[in-house]
Amino acid sequence: MSADARARAQFGAETDDRGRFVRQVSRFRDRVTADGSSGHRAEPGRYHLYVSRACPWAHRAIIVRRLKRLEDVITMSVVDPVRDERGWAFREGPGHGPDPVNGFRFLSEAYTATAPDFSGRVTVPVLWDRETGRIVNNESAEIVRMLNREWDRWGDASLDLYPQELRDEIDAVNDLVYRTVNNGVYRAGFATTQEAYEEAFDELFATLDDLDRRLGRQRYLAGDRITEADWRLFTTLVRFDAVYALHFKCNLRRIADYEHLAPYLRELFQHPGVADTVDFDHIKRHYYLTHDSINPTGIVPKGPELDLWAPHGRGALPAAA
Repeated sequence: MSADARARAQFGAETDDRGRFVRQVSRFRDRVTADGSSGHRAEPGRYHLYVSRACPWAHRAIIVRRLKRLEDVITMSVVDPVRDERGWAFREGPGHGPDPVNGFRFLSEAYTATAPDFSGRVTVPVLWDRETGRIVNNESAEIVRMLNREWDRWGDASLDLYPQELRDEIDAVNDLVYRTVNNGVYRAGFATTQEAYEEAFDELFATLDDLDRRLGRQRYLAGDRITEADWRLFTTLVRFDAVYALHFKCNLRRIADYEHLAPYLRELFQHPGVADTVDFDHIKRHYYLTHDSINPTGIVPKGPELDLWAPHGRGALPAAA
């Protein structure tokens, strides 16, 4: 890739020689366990989530925390959705505010407090341990799994989003959806060559088409019950028509154009407690004001008009094929 193409990249360190976006690997991978065998025991009030309501990866953790009824067990604070060269910041504003745990001005301070040599991109979500004064984990997939089971003594133990009998199916769906949809929209949006963009674009819509057919045969991605696979897809779908279709040039079809994905998205949005976790103001301002290599004017579009409260018509499972 030419020096000019790399200079145009939103994240040059995560762009390969063919102009492809290659997401960095999460640095902090410790775990919280119910019995404390990991060195981090699950306890009420000990852990704190740093999140952005704009970020789909953080949104996963916000949803699971809500569904598992852990809001009084694990505290949470929200960063400013508009991120500049200094990274995610704690500022007073609508739906976000100062850091109540450490008084950090920037989330990067949590990273350097944990690893003084950290030099990568600062990401959300972050699971912070008040007792040790360190980050436990910044990998959303692992944080979601911890939230799903390790605090069951204090949360809703009746809800299991990763049931034993469906794990192989969930893992297979997650792998496909992550590569081609969750990360696929970023691979398209952050591509700096036509070849890299079209590769990601084609894989994205091939998978969306497959998922639409899948949801024509069954109600949810892993069968007849909602699992973590559905929530991992949801956070991308709910941003798609408002952001990814235009901002990331993922414009072959909107989610609203799909026969099964569209009502599926509305059903998940209308699931008790979930709509409150969706903040389109944060979402749109983050993407359109933060990615200056893609939207240098900083204009935030007023549309589109989305009616996610419309009846979804999914009250009964589809007939078996």
